[in-house]
Amino acid sequence: MISTFILDHHLNQMRIAGRKVGAERSGDRVIPVHNPYTEELIGTVPKATLEEVRQTFATAHSYTPTLSRFERAAILNRAAALISQRLQDVAQLITAESGLCIKEALYEAGRVSDVLLFGANEVLKDDGQIFSCDLTHHGKKRRVYTQRSPLLGVITAITPFNHPMNQVAHKVVPSIATNNRMVLKPSEKVPFSAIFFADILYQAGLPPEMLSIITGDPAEIADELITHPLVDLVTFTGGVAIGKYIAAKAGYRRLVLELGGNDPIIVMEDADIDEASTLAVQGSYKNSGQRCTAVKRMLVHEAVADRFVEQVVAKTQAWTYGDPLDKGNDMGTVIDEPAARLFEGRVNEAVAQGARLLVGNQRRGALYSPTVIDRVDPAMTVAREETFGPVSPIIRFKDINDAIRISNGTAYGLSSSVCTNRLDYITRFVSDLHVGSVNIREVPGYRLELTPFGGIKDSGLGYKEGVQEAIKSFTNIKTYSLPWV
Repeated sequence: MISTFILDHHLNQMRIAGRKVGAERSGDRVIPVHNPYTEELIGTVPKATLEEVRQTFATAHSYTPTLSRFERAAILNRAAALISQRLQDVAQLITAESGLCIKEALYEAGRVSDVLLFGANEVLKDDGQIFSCDLTHHGKKRRVYTQRSPLLGVITAITPFNHPMNQVAHKVVPSIATNNRMVLKPSEKVPFSAIFFADILYQAGLPPEMLSIITGDPAEIADELITHPLVDLVTFTGGVAIGKYIAAKAGYRRLVLELGGNDPIIVMEDADIDEASTLAVQGSYKNSGQRCTAVKRMLVHEAVADRFVEQVVAKTQAWTYGDPLDKGNDMGTVIDEPAARLFEGRVNEAVAQGARLLVGNQRRGALYSPTVIDRVDPAMTVAREETFGPVSPIIRFKDINDAIRISNGTAYGLSSSVCTNRLDYITRFVSDLHVGSVNIREVPGYRLELTPFGGIKDSGLGYKEGVQEAIKSFTNIKTYSLPWV
C-alpha cells in the first residue's frame, strides 16, 4: 500500500536529474530501495550519470531567485501545513525505507514541520546590523551597515540515512530562506523521503530551480558534487571518513561538516538513578540508536553503578522491538543487515575482552535487539569508536576527574548528557567537556530545530547547524557605510 500510494501516485510526477521517478531505464542505471524489515523492494530511483549531475548544476546556477521575504515565508508555511496534513503518509514512507518504528517516524514528521515553521519565522527577521563610527577619538560621523546575501554559486547538500526527511529539511529550509539554489543528494538507502519533501515544497510554490534532487551511486558522482566549479558550499552530514574525504577533496570552497559522535551520559554519585537510567535507555535506543547524538557510552560513578546497571537492564528488557509498523513497538530495525552484523561483532569482541553481556545482542537480518554490556574498558572498540546502533556500553569511574578524562578520551566531540544536581559539578562539566553541547539531566541529543547544533574534533569543524546557524553559513555578509550627522 505504501509503495502504490506514495511512490507511484504521488512521486511519479517528480523529476530527478532530468528523469521521472520510475521512468524506463536500463537495469544498471537504477537504484533499488528495499524495506529493511521485510526486505521487499519498495521502489527504484534513477542512478544519475555525471553528465546529468553537471547539467543539474548548470540549470540551478543559471536561475536567479527573486523571492521576497514574504514569498519565502509563505512557501515554508504552506509546506509546513502540507506536512502536518500528511503526517501519516510521511511516517509510513520513513518507516518503509529506513525501518524506523512508526512512532519514531511520526515524531520525525513533526520535527520536519517544525523546521519549516522556524525557517518561515527567521525569513521575516531583519538580518542586518548597524555600527556607529564615532566611537573613538579618530572616528567619523558615519554608520556601517551589514546585510546578508545569497551565495553566488550553488550549494551541494549530502544527507545520511538515519533521519531520512529531517536531515534533508535542515539543509533545504535554510537554503530557501536565504534565496539560494541547492542540489541535494540524499542517501541512496532512503531517497524517497527527500523526494517527497521536495515535492511538498514544489506544491507550496517553490521554483523547482531552487532545489534539485540527485540520486546516484556515490562512487560515480560524489567527486563531481563536491568539486564542480559552480559549487560555493558543501554541507554534509554523515560519517567521519567521508567528511574528511570531502574536506581533502573540496578545495577552496566553504564546508559545513556534521559528522559522527560518541556521546556519553555521565551519571554522578548524587544523581536520581531512576531518572538517569530512563534517560540512558531512551538516549540509547530511540531511532534504533542511529543518531549522531545517541547515548553511545554510559559513564557511571562506581558508588551508584550497581543500582544504575540493574535499572538499565530492567528498562532495556521492557523496550519492545520488532515490526516497525506495529504501534506497540518502541524500536524497529537498523538500516540494514551489514550494520546489525557490525554491532553484533563489536559486542562479541568486547565480551571476549572481558566485558559482561547483560541483555541483548540478538540479531535477525537488520533486526538487532537493544543490548547492554557492563565492565567495558574505554579502549574497547565498542566504546572507542562510534557504534551507530542500540548498544549500551557501561563504563565505571571513580570521580569527576576520571569521568572527564574518559569522556574526552575519544576522537569525537559532539554532545553529552550529565546527571547531577551539584552546581560545582555542572559548571566543571560545561567548562571541561570537549563537546559542542552539554545537556544537564537530559539526553545528549536534546535541542530545538532552531538552536545551534554541531561538534568539534572528529564530530565537525565547529560550524553549527540548526536553522539560525545554517542561515549564517549559507549567506555572505556585505557591509556598506553612509555619512551620518
